[in-house]
This record gives sequence, structure tokens and C-alpha cells, in this order.
Amino acid sequence: MAEFDDHKESGALRTIGEVAKATGIKAHVLRYWEQQFPQLKPLKRSGGRRYYRAEDVVLVERIDRLVNREGYTLKGAKAALRGAPDQQAAAEVSAAAEASVSGDVLAKLKAIRMDLHAALAG
Repeated sequence: MAEFDDHKESGALRTIGEVAKATGIKAHVLRYWEQQFPQLKPLKRSGGRRYYRAEDVVLVERIDRLVNREGYTLKGAKAALRGAPDQQAAAEVSAAAEASVSGDVLAKLKAIRMDLHAALAG
């Protein structure tokens, strides 16, 4: 879970700025995700000030992992969060995995090529 350095208890409510700082996700992205993911509903006080609960922060981190680390689109991430990935989401996961493997293979081939060049030059 995100590391907060505000000396509050772990279950304390956090402002959008505190969550943004701890997770590295900009506040405008968090607000956009609130529109896109119905599960993400921080408390709103007077003036529209948002307060994120611990479970909201966990959800933000999960969305971040899906979208920014695992390569899901927002539609695919929504399906994954619902727990019933649709065919589009499954295809996205497959494509992301294939791209990752392709990148690994490409890196290995480049290393072999450099080794061959070094052997021929030496």
C-alpha cells in the first residue's frame, strides 16, 4: 500500500493531494478515474473536497497497476475489476503478454547479434 508520511493512522481519511503524492498519480488523473470507475467513490465534503478511505487508496493502486504496469485499457481494467473479464479484456491481456515476450525475445536477439559481431571482430 502507498506510503504516507503524514503521521496519520493507517486507516485515516486522506485528501486527494495526499493520495496523489503517496501514489505518484496526479490529482487530475484520480478525478478522471473517479468518473471512469464506479467503484472509486471517495467521500466528498462541502466544497467538493475529496477524502479517500484506505479501501479507496487500495483501489487506486490496483487501477494504477492494471493500467500503467500491466497494459490494460480503461475498458479492460473495468472488466478486470468486475471480476468477469470480457473477450476484449482477455485479448488485451494476451496482447500485453505477447508484447512482453516479444520484447524479451528482441532483447535476447540483439545481445546475440552483439556477441556475434564481437566474435567476428576479435
